[in-house]
Amino acid sequence: MPSAGVLAQRWWVPIVRGVVAILFGLALLVVPKLGLLTLAILWGAYAFVDGVLSIVHAARGARAGRRWGWLLFEGIVSVLAGIIAFLWPGITVLAFLIVIAVRALIGGVAEIVAAITLRRQISGEWFLALTGVLSIVFGVLLLVYPLPGILALAWLIAIYALLFGVLLISLGLRLHGYRESARPFIPTTSAPSGP
Repeated sequence: MPSAGVLAQRWWVPIVRGVVAILFGLALLVVPKLGLLTLAILWGAYAFVDGVLSIVHAARGARAGRRWGWLLFEGIVSVLAGIIAFLWPGITVLAFLIVIAVRALIGGVAEIVAAITLRRQISGEWFLALTGVLSIVFGVLLLVYPLPGILALAWLIAIYALLFGVLLISLGLRLHGYRESARPFIPTTSAPSGP
C-alpha cells in the first residue's frame, strides 16, 4: 500500500474520482426514469473511468516502489465491470444488480484494507474506511433486495454515488492538507552570499 506521502502527492486522484461519482449520481437524480439499457451504459462508463484512475494510481505507486496490489485489483475489477456493462447492456435487472453489488463489495473491502494500512501514517483515514463500509452496505442491500423497480434502483445508485463522491473528495482534500503540512520549507528567494 502506498505511503501517506505518495498518496498526498496524488491528492487530486480521489477528488477526480469523487467528482465523477457525484456527476454520475446527479445524472440519475435529474433523469430518474432512465431505461435499464441507458442505466447500464451510464454505470459502465462510471465504473470504467473509476477503474482506470485506480490502475493509473497503482502503476505510479509501483514505479515508486510502494505497495499497489489492492488498488490495482480494485481498478481491474471496476474496469471489467464497466466493460461487462458495455458489452451486455441488455442483461436482466438481476444480473446487472449482481455485477454492481459484487463490484461494490470488492471495492469496499479493498478500501477498508487500505484504510487499515494507512491508519498509522495519516489522520483522517476513516474517510477511506467509511467509503469502504458504504460500498459494502450498498452491495449487500443490492443482493438482499435484488428486484426493486428501476426507479428505486436509480435513486439508490444515485445516493450511493453522491455519498461515495463526497467521501472521496473529503479524503483528497485531507491528503492535500497533509501534503501541504509535510512539504519542507523552500525559500522563494536566494539567500545572500557571504563576503
